[in-house]
Amino acid sequence: MADADNFYRFQGTSGYIASGPLVDAVNCAIALERPLLIRGEPGTGKTLLARHVAEGIGMEMDAWHVKSTSKAADGLYVYDTVQRLNDSRFGGGDVSDIRKYIKFGPLGRVFRAESRQVLLIDEIDKADIEFPNDLLHELDEMRFVVTETGDEVAARNRPIVIITSNNEKELPDAFLRRCIFHYIEFPGADLMKQIVDVHHPNLDATLLDKVLLRFYWLREQNEVRKKPSTSELIDWIAALLRSGVTLEKLEAHIPFVGSLLKKEQDADALMRYEAEGGSYPTNWSDLGPRYNQ
Repeated sequence: MADADNFYRFQGTSGYIASGPLVDAVNCAIALERPLLIRGEPGTGKTLLARHVAEGIGMEMDAWHVKSTSKAADGLYVYDTVQRLNDSRFGGGDVSDIRKYIKFGPLGRVFRAESRQVLLIDEIDKADIEFPNDLLHELDEMRFVVTETGDEVAARNRPIVIITSNNEKELPDAFLRRCIFHYIEFPGADLMKQIVDVHHPNLDATLLDKVLLRFYWLREQNEVRKKPSTSELIDWIAALLRSGVTLEKLEAHIPFVGSLLKKEQDADALMRYEAEGGSYPTNWSDLGPRYNQ
């Protein structure tokens, strides 16, 4: 376990506004040397977290973006039999040295790194249900054996492992027991203002308030099946600024709605609402008690 005198502490970065509970979860995972499993709505910054943890504590980062075809062994190493066969046929060198054909994956690379690194395992639930269980031994022991050579690869420095999940599949209990878990709650209006300021500094306060009022109103509509996310809000604000949209125009309707709503049914529902003379909220109290500011 990490020595208290050498304990890395994450406090967020200028480019990533992290809530207090998220900061605590990151630091707990670092202290206990356990993988940090992150869940949350799309667009809440799950994937970006690893890069900013690495930046915040001054480490290099490697990433493993999991696909539906990914196997746990791919993260350790791949034995390039095709290259060895080509070399044997076309005289590409000494094919008896199998080690030349061992290509290490993200997990293998961070184990072999000279200094401690952050490893992102992104969207682990995209792979087969057995994928997480197949990683249990390596994540526990921080070592594995290259079958073709008999070489053992042991972590020189235990990496900080951050794993994201979109909850597409239920993860095995044995895997969950080994992780520190955190669910990134969707940001409230106050935290969202800080996040927006990172991407759009010095935005007019009145315009920002109106934009956020519209944004959270959309998220509250039952007809909207895919709620707009933080990343979509940032894009929408960029579109508004570049077009020079006025507050008066924003009062009348929601321009550039394609930046916010990504399903035809959701856009149609909003168009019907406007066509039927529906009005938009003018203050936060219209959204209910939890939005009162």
